[in-house]
Amino acid sequence: MFRRRGSLYRVLTAPPGAAAERLAYAAHGVQRHYQETPPLSQPWHPWSPPEGSSERIAFCATAAEPLADIRAWLNYARALGVTHFYLFTEGRANLEANVAALQREPGVTVIRNDEELARAHASSRIWSENWLSSFFHKPCNYELFVRQSLNMEIAIRHAARDGVDWILHIDTDELIWPGGSPHYSLAQILAAVEPSVDVVVFPNYEAMPERDDVQDPFLEVTLFKRNFEHVDQSVYFAHYREVAHDNGNFFLTYGNGKAAARVQKGLRPNGAHRWQNYLKIVNEITSAQAAVLHYTYNRFSDLKARRDRCDCAPNEEDAKRCFILPFDRAAYLASSLMDDRELRQWFKQHLLWDDPAVVDTLLHSGIFARLY
Repeated sequence: MFRRRGSLYRVLTAPPGAAAERLAYAAHGVQRHYQETPPLSQPWHPWSPPEGSSERIAFCATAAEPLADIRAWLNYARALGVTHFYLFTEGRANLEANVAALQREPGVTVIRNDEELARAHASSRIWSENWLSSFFHKPCNYELFVRQSLNMEIAIRHAARDGVDWILHIDTDELIWPGGSPHYSLAQILAAVEPSVDVVVFPNYEAMPERDDVQDPFLEVTLFKRNFEHVDQSVYFAHYREVAHDNGNFFLTYGNGKAAARVQKGLRPNGAHRWQNYLKIVNEITSAQAAVLHYTYNRFSDLKARRDRCDCAPNEEDAKRCFILPFDRAAYLASSLMDDRELRQWFKQHLLWDDPAVVDTLLHSGIFARLY
């Protein structure tokens, strides 16, 4: 059923007892939909940095997904060398049983969406600054963007307390692809960064379904739209309209990647995708090979659930008031106004890549990538 046989597949489906302990517990629970695990095509040898040089890496995320999905994300990140997780739980993730289960996970700090967190948000210096003010006191996605930024600010304090070297804000529908690391290790990539560099940007690749019955995007989706940072400019513009796929923009959602920041004095969030520093101008570089894999709208259920995302009226005016990105607005209106038959046809028209000839052409051009 699944074609993944490369590094990503092996990490997500590695059997217990695989080479190192971190890969062994990365395997725990990730096979939630499958009865059998394909054998590794070759021995797994994760990177172990020299003693005293290991990078301590933290992910922070605002999480509302089911427990099984969050665990799969945690396990994959651990296999890359991520040591700490600051999870700000909402929705289903904030249920008592799920919080208790997450608190038992190695390296996880759970910050619940409760009155204590609300007080911490209210006392943030961000409210008196201008860089995020255009998002204040607006509904839905704007509110989420502000909440994520406030959560990142709190996560920085946790990371400093825990002696973390690098922090990233990575959503639970995103995986890091550690391109350039022969040992499939984010820790190896960050350990090689020059000490003068404060921020490393990882361009995003957008996952694209080739079937309309995808259930587990991490395991079933292998086709990705590469970021313009990793594509020749002439190729990017030559294929822009074709890659937009009857949508307005090249990417469905964001296109500016996600960033890792050194944990140091003065560090602050600069929105959900970047970091800044109160005390200095940050030295920022962009990774030439590693990327963030963004699994957005890969399931029909993802599109259908968009109708429940906000309490906004299903019209153009309210959609603009509630959603930052044009495709999110279009998806909200489609999911709110169409029946299931019409919505599935909309999914196929706007989200599905089911023409092998077109896919092969764009893979050959280098603007698409097949990652296993």
